[in-house]
Amino acid sequence: MSPLIDKILSTDKQSVEQILKGGEGIFTFLNPVSYLDALKHKELFSSFDGIFADGGLLVKAIKIAYGATVKRRSFDMTSLAPIVFSYAAKTGKSVAIVATKQEMVEKAVANLEKSFKGLNICYYRNGYFKGEQEMDDEAKKIVSLHPDILIVGMGIIKQEQFLLKVRDAGYQGIGFTCGGFIHQTAQDKAEYYPDWVDKHGLRFVYRMYKEPHTRKRYVKAAFVFPVRFMFEKLTGK
Repeated sequence: MSPLIDKILSTDKQSVEQILKGGEGIFTFLNPVSYLDALKHKELFSSFDGIFADGGLLVKAIKIAYGATVKRRSFDMTSLAPIVFSYAAKTGKSVAIVATKQEMVEKAVANLEKSFKGLNICYYRNGYFKGEQEMDDEAKKIVSLHPDILIVGMGIIKQEQFLLKVRDAGYQGIGFTCGGFIHQTAQDKAEYYPDWVDKHGLRFVYRMYKEPHTRKRYVKAAFVFPVRFMFEKLTGK
């Protein structure tokens, strides 16, 4: 079995609440688009404590190819985000955020603090670094701050590499990648997807409408992902 699928299946057995109460580990998400990138970096993704299946197409593909039923879980307000931030606010857990541009992360933090009363965002900064040394220095800084929860949104591969750097530097809290969540939160407050969009499984269509730059990769997912997914299933490559 693919190490990526194996990790997704094992992660699906845990509830978000169990993960949060466990207090330690780094977790990321794969959708049909990012799955194609992850195939080129299997060792990186295998280093994570958990991988969530993000996207209805990936969930269906796993069901068809492996006969396994997994839940669609994303770091957005339709899934993990409200659970994570509500838990942090209620239990007094501190949160650090590294994501998007500085102006956007500042707006997102303000919106999150309005939405989740008592939320302690102890540190935040943009997700852009000049080089490896600055990333290493930032990883050490985060470890020294001891945030209970770390949210990282820097785009596929970069965010995983950075979160792994933080763990390797000695971080002992819970870390999640979040893709474009912080950027979205800065633009439209905490709620990005309308209820009717989530209810009818039209999240990718809505995002294509809201963010034209995503259209190319969603088309890629629709046509390339099914073929590549089955090829990996049959060949292990």
